[in-house]
Amino acid sequence: MNPASLELRSVDLQSPRNNQAHHTQEMGLKRLIVRRGQPFMLQLHFNRPFHQGTDHITFIAETGPAPMELSGTRATFSLTQTRQGNVWSASDFTIDSNLLSVSLFTPSNAVIGSYTLKIETSQGQGYSSTHSLGTFFLLFNPWSTEDDVYLPSETLLREYIMMDYGFVYKGQERFITSWPWNYGQFEEDIIDICFEILNKSLYFLENPSKDCSQRSDVVYICRVVSAMINSNDDNGVLQGNWGEDYSLGVSPLEWNGSVAILRQWSARGGKPVKYGQCWVFAGVMCTVMRCLGVPTRIVSSFRSAHNVDGNLTLDTYYDRNAEMLSTPKRDKIWNFHVWNECWMIRKDLPPGYNGWQVLDPTPQETSSGLFCCGPASVRAIREGDVHLPYDTPFVYAEVNADEVIWLFGDGQVQEILAHNTSSIGKNISTKMVGSDQHQNITSSYKYPEGSPEERSVFMKASKKMLGSRRASSPFLDLLGSRDSQDQPAQLQLHLARTPEWGQDLLLKLHARRVPNRTHPRGPIKLQVRFCAQALLHEGDTQGPLWRQIVHLNLDFGEEIEWPLLLPYINYRNKLTDEKLIRVSGIAEVEETERSILVLKDISLKPPHLSIEVSGRAEVGKALRVHISFTNTQTVALSHCTMVLEGSGLIRGQLSNDLGTLAAGHTIQIQLDLYPFKAGHRQLQVLISSNEVKEIKGYKDISVAAAGAS
Repeated sequence: MNPASLELRSVDLQSPRNNQAHHTQEMGLKRLIVRRGQPFMLQLHFNRPFHQGTDHITFIAETGPAPMELSGTRATFSLTQTRQGNVWSASDFTIDSNLLSVSLFTPSNAVIGSYTLKIETSQGQGYSSTHSLGTFFLLFNPWSTEDDVYLPSETLLREYIMMDYGFVYKGQERFITSWPWNYGQFEEDIIDICFEILNKSLYFLENPSKDCSQRSDVVYICRVVSAMINSNDDNGVLQGNWGEDYSLGVSPLEWNGSVAILRQWSARGGKPVKYGQCWVFAGVMCTVMRCLGVPTRIVSSFRSAHNVDGNLTLDTYYDRNAEMLSTPKRDKIWNFHVWNECWMIRKDLPPGYNGWQVLDPTPQETSSGLFCCGPASVRAIREGDVHLPYDTPFVYAEVNADEVIWLFGDGQVQEILAHNTSSIGKNISTKMVGSDQHQNITSSYKYPEGSPEERSVFMKASKKMLGSRRASSPFLDLLGSRDSQDQPAQLQLHLARTPEWGQDLLLKLHARRVPNRTHPRGPIKLQVRFCAQALLHEGDTQGPLWRQIVHLNLDFGEEIEWPLLLPYINYRNKLTDEKLIRVSGIAEVEETERSILVLKDISLKPPHLSIEVSGRAEVGKALRVHISFTNTQTVALSHCTMVLEGSGLIRGQLSNDLGTLAAGHTIQIQLDLYPFKAGHRQLQVLISSNEVKEIKGYKDISVAAAGAS
């Protein structure tokens, strides 16, 4: 071997310094994790000083199973004094004795992934040798103006990339509940699992080289991840379950966050985790996308449509006893549905559709043969530009479809009870930036309901989605023949007090006589049949759990309030884990032989959980946590378990069996946590029992660095 040849003795990837500069320090400091379009520093220690004139160093970066320069999965670049634009380069070097410090730059459109880095050293035409420098991860860079995911706000980047906890909004449109969720995208093994997800996709298994070469494209990555979060086509992360039997896995209500799900999926060799529903799918996708460097948030839409045939109409049926009937059609109105929005430039669309894009990993319909959805531009949805990819018609219908409610009897539809043009896509909500509150973002999805703009957009979208089908829609004939709003009375159902699980429910029927065309004045007689049913998350109902009939006489101009009592014993063992009840009433008007529908969805409030901390939180020091829970129910809660989770506070999860908690009794729990990361953290606590699954609480905790005064 030529004694004068340049030989590498050691390398310092300077991971702590680089990770800090690239906003990846939360993922750890031992491995190099950088973002594309931004330089990072290396130090190479050789056997002798580097001689610029005679020594040649070529860097080789490779990713994927078959790296090729043509595919963008292999890059070779020589050491130069200055950077060469938006290409792989090694430049701005300094020489200090045998130490060479060099700045490496990755282009802002580079393939993301796990890379190996090597150098080849030579002198002139003579001997050359290759040395491995190690590995590094390359991620999207929302801090870089040249990256397709660039987000020009440090405040928004803190929220949508760096925040490792958040909230899912659940319940129903008039009673929105906050559900804390631990994203945990910076836990040290999560980045490995995210790339494992990409490597188990059908696209990768079918053509690994082609798949890796497309990983420079955020739109492509979004579609792959959307398909891989569910397991309908592949060994995706989560198996959905919208029944009530979760005995072979974990109830969707009992997850606190994404980390346990992702770790279980990886540890079992990519076997889907049981079970997920929409908020679990969206929570896990948010973790993966934030980890990969794409600004992402969770969005909840209340009364969200699943319109299978794309006719922008959903039909619901009731019988004369006010019972909501099941239907063989797959159309659904979810009480709420949760999806993701990712921020990006859409180079595949005309100008004007950049920004937030809808991604929905919940398996509802196929897209290009796989169960995935999006990215669909939120602006395209608002403007009714449903011809633009991807899956924009489906998302448009989720927030804009019309609802037609029919009276069904003797084997056929008899009457339209309501045609609602504004009952779908209500209170579309996401977490407010820098706050635990929710923010209503409905106006970014559609113009105000009933406004000329909203109706104009609806007609524009209808023409594109339905064409001639719209004109021949059968329900429009019936709609035109009768004014369903022209009724001699107005009925409303109100709650007389906060509905709590374990208590009798008190409602009031408010009835008011109003003039109408066929019966402008004079008294009317009403027979109102009421029915209560457990409401499932996807909008279906179970059998009746309570019925009542009320007879009313209403004089012209008269208003009546009629009390209704739904006893706890009627619903005690009848509700699903969601604790939702639909109370329906159908009033038959004797004088007109017409029917009036009144509805009320009730979300039962679970018992309250209290969490307090004593003293100051500091990395490595004991932090005393006090958890208090009172069983306010009239019955005991059996098989109570408690699970604690919180990135930076707890490694993994802490679980406790609490046994049975008698009615009216309080349990007090004290324990010590040892925070291991500084900054804003969130402790999530879930108490679950056979009777109530989702007793949840959280505590925001600010952790000081070790030794900070």
